[in-house]
Amino acid sequence: MPENFGFIREDTEIKVLILFIMRRLHKPVTLDLLTDLTMCDDAVGYFDVTECIAMLVDTGHIKLEDNKYSLTSKGERNGEILEKNLPYTVKIKAEEKTADLRTILNRNAMIITNRDQCENGGYKVSLSLSDGIGEIISMELFAINEQRADKLERGFRKNAEKVYQTIIDLLTERNRFDK
Repeated sequence: MPENFGFIREDTEIKVLILFIMRRLHKPVTLDLLTDLTMCDDAVGYFDVTECIAMLVDTGHIKLEDNKYSLTSKGERNGEILEKNLPYTVKIKAEEKTADLRTILNRNAMIITNRDQCENGGYKVSLSLSDGIGEIISMELFAINEQRADKLERGFRKNAEKVYQTIIDLLTERNRFDK
């Protein structure tokens, strides 16, 4: 069997890498996503990672709620202290893998959608966008059925910034009939 090339060899190093990654995400993540992010070193395998995640849950460094893992204050403290022991190249790879995901997670946290069924039928769909400081736009739309409500929510999640900018442009555009 060929030897794996990479810097991470021990369970302790894998645990530190997991904490390093979770300290950068700031959001709960699924097992699949956490495992994928952690396998940034050629010597780290799937089963090693999942075992280490289970150990970190057992020791209270991370917690599992609603099938998502998040960092505890104990994991935050210990991760901060121990991450200096990770090889530089592993840190760089982990940073690169988490950067795009952080952007997506932060964006998703700023977009809120939900729906309520109306007494007379149809759905009231609430859509809002935040800039990280406060809500910058909020609107309610009526959808004739659940499929349309779902389509409105998905469309807003995909295009929230465009929707906002289009509304701002329409509201601030000088009408050609204005004097």
